[in-house]
Amino acid sequence: MYRYTAFDRHFVHQRAAQYRDQLERHLNGQLSTDEFRPLRLQNGWYVQRHAPMLRVAIPYGELSSVQLRQLAKIAREYDVVTSGPFQAHGGYGHFTTRQNLQYNWIPLHRSAEVMELLAAVDMHGIQTSGNCIRNITSDVTAGIAPDEIVDPRPYCEILRQWSTLHPEFAHLPRKFKIAVSGALEDRAAILWHDIGLQLKKDASGAVGFQVFVGGGMGRTPIIATEVAAFVPWQQILVFLEAIVRVYNLAGRRDNLYKARIKILVKADGQKFIDAVNAEFQAILAGDLGGHEQLIPEAELARVQAYFVDPADVSPTPPLDPATLSSDPAYQRWLTRNVQGHRVAGFRAVTLSLKRVGIPPGDTSADMMEAAAELADRFSQGELRVSHRQNLLLPWVRESDLWALFQAARAAGFATANATLLTDQIACPGGDYCALANARSLPIAAAIAERYQDLDELEDLGAIDLHISGCINSCGHHHSGHIGILGVDKDGTEWYQLTLGGSDGSTLSGAAMPGKVIGPSFAADEIADAVEAVLETYKQQRQEAERFVETVKRLGLEPFKSAANAVRVVTARTGVPA
Repeated sequence: MYRYTAFDRHFVHQRAAQYRDQLERHLNGQLSTDEFRPLRLQNGWYVQRHAPMLRVAIPYGELSSVQLRQLAKIAREYDVVTSGPFQAHGGYGHFTTRQNLQYNWIPLHRSAEVMELLAAVDMHGIQTSGNCIRNITSDVTAGIAPDEIVDPRPYCEILRQWSTLHPEFAHLPRKFKIAVSGALEDRAAILWHDIGLQLKKDASGAVGFQVFVGGGMGRTPIIATEVAAFVPWQQILVFLEAIVRVYNLAGRRDNLYKARIKILVKADGQKFIDAVNAEFQAILAGDLGGHEQLIPEAELARVQAYFVDPADVSPTPPLDPATLSSDPAYQRWLTRNVQGHRVAGFRAVTLSLKRVGIPPGDTSADMMEAAAELADRFSQGELRVSHRQNLLLPWVRESDLWALFQAARAAGFATANATLLTDQIACPGGDYCALANARSLPIAAAIAERYQDLDELEDLGAIDLHISGCINSCGHHHSGHIGILGVDKDGTEWYQLTLGGSDGSTLSGAAMPGKVIGPSFAADEIADAVEAVLETYKQQRQEAERFVETVKRLGLEPFKSAANAVRVVTARTGVPA
């Protein structure tokens, strides 16, 4: 893991002190609400439906047990509801699809204390909000994946340092997201980002980046366009500078819904690519300080030194973890939640945050502490936050898997459903978010409760179910094999159903947005509609055919007819199917 330098640490402490001064001036009336708003947003503080919300950055998903315990302390002592109808809420953090953690109930007057607690463990909320370059994300198995070409984490860290408080890019036309992958399989959904970077090696073994620009969800889901096949790693900051400069100058500022770079790329096509290349060459020529932005060999080596394997990790004779116990639950967990590793004798293990009664991605203070304990015992004190809103232990010895399973089961992390239907992605939706049109969490809960039979889930196979409470798509519904989008109809919650989306991973196929099947469903119909779609799949699938493959082979019509039948039954009887 990256360790903060003295400069890094001084920086975040100074930022926390600056925020305390700004907050105190706001609370005593020296800064109006409008004046304070951009200052709090620059540090990750929103005002949501019921209370402030803090978004904490977890760069490229890496987290230490020390940091997680601090996050647990904040949840327990600050994320508290002391009165009113939400008194039972609080004491939780919510892990997001972009490797952040959100708190929903911290009082604004205590927010400076929280910033200082974060700074004490080298964390912050800087640029988790606003029209700037947001948290840099990556593959949850970066550095340990068997199919890895190049470890992306050192480059992610260099990007993080380059983009943090970049003076030219603090007020972009719209928010800006970058994802990096260094493996053969894309586990970072890079084609759904404003910039997606794929690390590669050329024929000589030199490292560089394939660069994609203009991906995004929201009202107009678009898959990113390749703008460069291979940019040498030394030049990647210059190339990114060129991209963001072109966007900063040409991006729409007159229309919030057309301000993302995806709209510019779609509208300008080759003209955009030509403008980027011209800017890139101008910077490299020295007219705009390009040589100062080339990454020196020494700087890459300095950062790479933080991402070596832990001292007591070395290859060991592999063993078959299945021989450690015949417990059926353990055997199922091995199949679903345990992944391969590039170091012989080690595995990566998913700690599932998906169980009945807990919203996807939510983790209580007690569970955070329990996960930190598991990391210390079994994973060199390190965890990862995944795109799928789970935690992952990256350094587990095969010989420890049975003991880890028992400890994880006792702590509530051993639900053996990774990549299955109930391993859902969902945003907080209308229960918390002021932008949401509908609630996401009750829909996620209804589906999870309906599909608790693990044998049935295994029979259905790998299915990505993604749920968003509004068109902003924080639940990534566009990329779900099954996507659910909350919409408002005259003050009533309704839900669109999409099929056939993909995030670009091997299980999903090429990245693409799902397609809507028919009119929206009422809240009490949507779980039935999903069930009807899945029953159609079971009836129509070919041998060993996954859900998304059946959808692509048959098209939408059989699934649309089955789902719409639910609406007909409800209309005729007044009772959901």
